[in-house]
Parts: sequence; C-alpha cells; structure tokens
Amino acid sequence: AAPTVRDVAAEGGRFLVIGVVSETAAELDAARNLIGEAKKNGLKVILLAEGLSPAAMHGLMRAGADDFAPLPLPASALAECVAGLEAGGGGGGGASRNGLVFPVYGAAGGVGATTFCVNLAWEVALEVAKSGKRVALLDFNFQYGTVATYLDLPRREAIYELLSDPSTMDEEGFSQALAEYSGRMAVLTAPMDVLPLDIIGPEDVTTMLALARASYDFIFIDLPQTLTHWSDLVLTESEVFFAIMETDMRSAQNMLRFLRAVKAEDLPIEKISVGLNRAPGMTDLSGKSRARRLEQSLGIDFALRLPEGGRHISAACDQGAPLARAAKNNTLRKEIRRVARGLVKTVAAARAAAGDK
Repeated sequence: AAPTVRDVAAEGGRFLVIGVVSETAAELDAARNLIGEAKKNGLKVILLAEGLSPAAMHGLMRAGADDFAPLPLPASALAECVAGLEAGGGGGGGASRNGLVFPVYGAAGGVGATTFCVNLAWEVALEVAKSGKRVALLDFNFQYGTVATYLDLPRREAIYELLSDPSTMDEEGFSQALAEYSGRMAVLTAPMDVLPLDIIGPEDVTTMLALARASYDFIFIDLPQTLTHWSDLVLTESEVFFAIMETDMRSAQNMLRFLRAVKAEDLPIEKISVGLNRAPGMTDLSGKSRARRLEQSLGIDFALRLPEGGRHISAACDQGAPLARAAKNNTLRKEIRRVARGLVKTVAAARAAAGDK
C-alpha cells in the first residue's frame, strides 16, 4: 500500500511535496486534505502547481502550504524551497506568518487614500513592534505612487527588476527589494520611472502577494485609482479592502461606479470597508446630513469617518514623516491609530479563535 502522510512523519520525514495540475473540485479538495494532514503531523508542505488560477493558488496557500514552485520545475527550485524552509522559512515562512492583506483604494484623486494607507501601516507597525509581527507597505501605483515621498525613502532600481519578472523572485530577493523604514516597516516603493500599470499581470501579483504573506504578518497596499486586470485579484485576496472617498459629488459618483463594477463581477463586496475622509464634525449639521444622504444613495454605511486634519497633514507629507512623528496629537492621527488598534485586536482574536478550534 502507498505510504500515508502519517507514515512519512513516523519515518522521520519533514516535508511533503504536493503536485496540483488541475482545478477540478476533487483535486483541490484532495490537495487541501493532504495539506491539513501534513500540518497535523508536523510536516512542512511544498506545493508544485501548474495552470492554477490565482484564486485556486491562494486557497491552497491559505490552507497551510509553506512554499510553492511552478511546474515545469526550474532547476534547483525544489532544493531552494527545502533550504529556505530548513533555514526558518526565508524570513518567516508561510506557516509562521501567513500574512493578511489590507489594500487601500481612493475613489478619486486627492481624497487622502495614500495618506491613510501610509499612516495606518505605520500605526499597526507601532502596535505590533513588541510582538515580533512584521508589517509591509506596498505601493502598487507604478506610475505616480507617492508612498516613498510620504516616508522620505529613495526609489530603488531593484523595484524595476522585481516588476519585470516577479516569477523569478524568492522570499529573500523580495525582501531585499523592499526598503526598511525605521527598522519597523518594510516598504515597496514605486519605481524611479513611470511604468504602465499592466507591467505585471494577475499571475505576477499572485506571486508577489504569496512572497509578502510568507514574510510579513500585515501587508498594506496602496492601489492606483485606475482599475486594472489584477484589481479583482487584490480584492479577492484581501482581508479588508478600504475604499476612501469624500463628500463631494466627484467622489460619490466614482464610488457608485466602483461598487457597481464589484457587484457586476460578483466579487466579495462584503470585504469593502468604505471610509469617509474629511468627515463633517459634530457641529456641522449640514455636512452630517449630506453624509447620511450619501450613505443612502450608495446603499452603504460608512465604516470609517476620518476627521479633517488641517494643514498639519500636507506638512507631514511634505516632510516625509508619518503623523505619529510629525503631528502626533492631530485628530486624524488619533482616529487612524484607533483604527489600527482595532485591526490588530480583531486579527489577534480571529487567529486565537482559529487556534482554539
């Protein structure tokens, strides 16, 4: 009889290699069952995949696979996977990290999406600094991304090499392409030159997210306003998808179009958390009334109401410093810190519950 997963573990085996070449329900279910058995018996799982969609690959990685390689198998690829897992998983490993993705999308230019994304990522990095959790901030606006500007970071030439062929990148190479901010957050800046948004495809995004998940616990992505052929993948893979808007008609119309597109494509709209930036204060009755009308017309409830931060916000962005450093008592900073703390507590509670089960 063929050896079982338990037999492999009993004989001192440390790794289980699973090949998946079909997206049939039976094969995916069998692969998930094998991954589950392997994890119960203390084995690390290497996934060899060919012809799988990003959604199928994501599902298998979330099931507990520690690393993956494409088929046909490149020379020494399997040996590199084993070496990386033996060394501790290449900076964290899928089993120990299994990071969560939090994209931020702006319904229109100037609504503060990048400011929110950068500061939310930094506040989370501050919250988890003593727990050993790792945070990454990825700028996916390859044309005019400003994450580097807001953090006063140089734009590396290695970014272009990464985007040119992500499929050849491993966890170590991916981490080296990211810049470190104050030793607490890894940042993938936009490239030095303007690049087309389709320089990477869905398969490349899948690879980059898998590498990020393996090495980091919280992954924040600043998205371009333009919807691309990989935008739906980012939404599908996200834990929470933050969509930021203002009360002006331009933002409202764009948000309505965005939500309609999500519904038309049957994407997980329940993951979208709409935030209202520069939200009216308690004494602004006309502004609060306008916000309520926006909720009714869009068919949503604002999950976030971010207050107007004033001139300190643009000054902090120009200085290249997070609000926690440039304007720590600013009302917007306090609200973003509250959101970050809630996010960290929610993730910790969810993982604790999953561990109990």
